[in-house]
Amino acid sequence: MSLIKKSSLLFLSTIFILAVGCSDDDDDDEYGNWVESSTFDGNSRSNAVSFTVGTKGYLITGYDGDDYLSDTWEYNSDDDYWTRKEPFPGVARSGAVGFSINGKGYIGTGYDGDNELKDFWEYNPDTDTWEQKADFPGTERYGAIGFSVGGYGYIGTGYDGSEQKDFWKYNVSTDSWEQSVGFGGEKRKDASVFIINDVAYIGLGINDGAYVEDFYSFDGTTWTRLTDLDDDDDDDDDYEILLSSGVGFSMNGKGYITTGISSSITTESWVYTPETDTWDEVPYFEGSARQNASAFTFSTKAYVLMGRSGSYYFDDVWEFRPDELEDEDD
Repeated sequence: MSLIKKSSLLFLSTIFILAVGCSDDDDDDEYGNWVESSTFDGNSRSNAVSFTVGTKGYLITGYDGDDYLSDTWEYNSDDDYWTRKEPFPGVARSGAVGFSINGKGYIGTGYDGDNELKDFWEYNPDTDTWEQKADFPGTERYGAIGFSVGGYGYIGTGYDGSEQKDFWKYNVSTDSWEQSVGFGGEKRKDASVFIINDVAYIGLGINDGAYVEDFYSFDGTTWTRLTDLDDDDDDDDDYEILLSSGVGFSMNGKGYITTGISSSITTESWVYTPETDTWDEVPYFEGSARQNASAFTFSTKAYVLMGRSGSYYFDDVWEFRPDELEDEDD
């Protein structure tokens, strides 16, 4: 064969490979992009409490590998910077829960290195002050979940020496608690929760050393069991999301789960569509794999931050932009 013919064949082969490569890239395009934001100004940590009020996010307590923490930090999501606020006056802790109602933040439960806790506190961002409220009436615990729905706060599940499944409702106006009954799911610790249109979606976590698979919604009145997180109906929509110590957030009517432990720490990310009760994969979290991260959810922005990998603790902050194409800058 002549050199010219060999060169021509090589050229055509190269064009074919490039064409196939471009086609594969196009098929692999996924919507959603992770963008690193301003690094946290305080100590690296995991198991911190986070909640949002307006356009501000608040990060409180946690563990940095040496100490249990009680500092309070405010994140300005409009201008991407951090401000240190009045320290949390309760016992320094990790593994607590938090939520916001009517412009104020709430934090309770947790672990201080020796004891599980059940105290409960209110933070007023307008005055930068803390006030202790009525104790959580369930058992002292950590690894629970907290959220607000319908103007009430809720704390449930967690670990007090064994996994729990009870839920308790907090009334801000009367500073009182009552048990919220009806959750038929498994006991668990280190579960995840996100809120869509004032409905809580709850799942994941671990019980007796095994990942739990059930998934529920709660509108403040009714618990509804949804499709399990190991859907295997032998169709194209099969998925298996077995995870603990992950983090949940919501944006634009959809819920998201990312990071956590799934046999090992992971960067996998998933999106939930409530209208169809289905999950789909989205681009992997672009920071390092981690567990026990925190999240901020705003009306048009969401962030995942902090967490740990083994004995390494993180202080990075990542914004998730669901409407951007992952590889648009490639």
